[in-house]
Amino acid sequence: MLSTLLAGAGLACLAWGFHSRSGSRSLVAAAGWVLMGAHFTSTIGSYIAIWDTVLIIMTAAALPIGVVLARWELKGYSSVEDDALVWFRGMVLWAGLPYMLVDRVPWLNVLAIWFVAWQTAVFMRWSGGGDIQLGETNVSLADGTEVAWADWQGNKWFMFEPLSEHTFHTELLNASGESIGINFVLACTALQSMIIFVGAVVALKAPWRRRARALLITIPTIHILNIFRNAGIIWLHGAYPNWQWLGMDMFHFAHAYLAKIAALFAMFLMALVLFELLPKMHSHVLRLMQPIVGKPKSTSTR
Repeated sequence: MLSTLLAGAGLACLAWGFHSRSGSRSLVAAAGWVLMGAHFTSTIGSYIAIWDTVLIIMTAAALPIGVVLARWELKGYSSVEDDALVWFRGMVLWAGLPYMLVDRVPWLNVLAIWFVAWQTAVFMRWSGGGDIQLGETNVSLADGTEVAWADWQGNKWFMFEPLSEHTFHTELLNASGESIGINFVLACTALQSMIIFVGAVVALKAPWRRRARALLITIPTIHILNIFRNAGIIWLHGAYPNWQWLGMDMFHFAHAYLAKIAALFAMFLMALVLFELLPKMHSHVLRLMQPIVGKPKSTSTR
């Protein structure tokens, strides 16, 4: 519940900072950055439990980054607001709010899981990668037990916090109806990746036709690549059941490392496409990176 309250309060502050024309909006946005950083850092325990190195580092860095952004906001409060920082407020707002709704509304969570799991199973059958079927959608409870989604008596319209690490999941079965040992969860939908681009484009001050074109190019591409990613992990898991390396089986290696590297590379390429379509976004990103990489050196011509 604490994590949800921090996120809700942080998004409300960033919404005021992005949409309000009040002279104090930088001050409110500064509080929003600290709250959002605290929200992400508060989730680090779940990633330590599964020892996901990449996400441990990212969540640990969230609060310090939030504090740095808050100090930047306070400088703007006493002088002039930075357009790039204002855009970043809107990006986090319009990426975080839709994701939080899907994550916290069980009906939306389950529908997103089922939609992507069904498409992955269809693609695997079509491509010859395996006859994969969708099994039951279950709910993992806080005490470690599971119950079928249809039999779950909890609130299906909103929950303040997940009941477990992966509260909702759909089981995958082989052709004979046996479990293959893989469940689909919300993280398998690539919603996190897509919503970042949605927030970045929606918050940008640019002609709506350009923004619509950017979304029509990036979002379907990420979705299709994610279907390939899911199918690849499932195929590797089935093709190399006895593979081991540094204590990891094929599923753990492909899911936690190989797929993440491929996803980061794909997002980098998508960002390049967006920068070409929306140059203003590129300039905002470069401005936000200046405290880290410094200002570009000016060149003079004779």
